[in-house]
Amino acid sequence: MRVLGVDPGLTRCGLGVVEGSPGRPLSLVAVDVVRTPADAELGHRLLAIEAAIEEWVAAHRPDTVAVERVFSQHNVRTVMGTAQASGVATLVAARHGIPVVTHTPSEVKAAVSGSGQADKAQVAFMVTRLLRLDARPKPADASDALALAICQVWRGSAQNRLQAAVAAAGRGRR
Repeated sequence: MRVLGVDPGLTRCGLGVVEGSPGRPLSLVAVDVVRTPADAELGHRLLAIEAAIEEWVAAHRPDTVAVERVFSQHNVRTVMGTAQASGVATLVAARHGIPVVTHTPSEVKAAVSGSGQADKAQVAFMVTRLLRLDARPKPADASDALALAICQVWRGSAQNRLQAAVAAAGRGRR
């Protein structure tokens, strides 16, 4: 399974592609951060993010796109920017017929580090270890995008097997 993880944000949008399956070593395919100037017009920022995600989808052909689920914060402006970038990622995936899943930050932390309360340094450490990298991906948005992809490889594969089993059981009752 190949997953594009998107850590949405207007100023920095993390993108990471991971390939693997549960019980097998994971592989880093690509990682980067799309940056847009804070003083640029919103529409231009969203277009830049959209263009970058389009390029990544075309270049890496993910099976699934995993996006961080927007969560409530005190800073409404930050939440809005994150939600807008998340919407762009979802739109690009839908345009290409790629399933989109969302994971909360605590789900990702728990999947990657074993603790839903892990801090960014712990998550980055585990991403580095799991992908057998020489150095931690920087900035944190890059590491977070890879953590999202890892989470989906592990959790998504299990969910797919459960859905297939339920569907097969339903067909057997007819």
